[in-house]
Amino acid sequence: MKKSIIRIKGVKKAYKDVEVLKGVDMDVEHGDIFALLGSNGAGKTTLIRIMATLLKADTGNVMINGYDVEKKPGEARGSISLTGQFAAIDEILTGRENLQMIAKLRHLKNPNEVADELVNRFDMSKAADRRVGTYSGGMKRRIDIAMSLVGNPKIIFLDEPTTGLDPEARLEVWKIIKELSDAGTTVFLTTQYLEEAEQLADKIAILHGGKIIALNTLEGLKKLLPPAKVEYVEKQPTLEEIFLAIIDEKEEK
Repeated sequence: MKKSIIRIKGVKKAYKDVEVLKGVDMDVEHGDIFALLGSNGAGKTTLIRIMATLLKADTGNVMINGYDVEKKPGEARGSISLTGQFAAIDEILTGRENLQMIAKLRHLKNPNEVADELVNRFDMSKAADRRVGTYSGGMKRRIDIAMSLVGNPKIIFLDEPTTGLDPEARLEVWKIIKELSDAGTTVFLTTQYLEEAEQLADKIAILHGGKIIALNTLEGLKKLLPPAKVEYVEKQPTLEEIFLAIIDEKEEK
């Protein structure tokens, strides 16, 4: 049985008079790909920033790999890495130099070896010694995710990792995410693309009105809707239909 590597209980966060998170409860199991869905402004990025120790919750508790993020933020940070919505890379440096720089900032003893290993792992040998400014959008995202893996974090947070990418680059990032999970890394991602969660996630949560209103596997979420209509073939609801139905039902109540 898998153990929870992220545990969130009663997390609330407000900006002045605006309550963004109103009591979030959620567990994420070790090695899973966990997708957090929500409309713009639902609080997805706020929740990730709290888990990543970049923002303090007003109330509630967050445990990352057994560490309380408020009491032991340094230990929690040692278990995580965060890739934001936009690639945080130095476009003047080469891909390899970016990896070496992060390894040095993490005080690793062998930054050159770390960079070489990630270049090989992400199949970037042809582009590794070119300036990042010459990379395509998909290649930039690839090096960005590779930089997040310097130091072998147990958890990687991906905040809308494929925003702005073309379909081919998006598929490339999906492949990387699946490989990370297969290697034992827990992946927590937010996304605006429901197909992305449908293709990748072991568990899916929907954040709406400041709370988690649904959390299950894709198959579990499908059971929340009426049985599929049978015409010539059974038409299963898409995740998009499930998402909209759950939101609409919650707003009617």
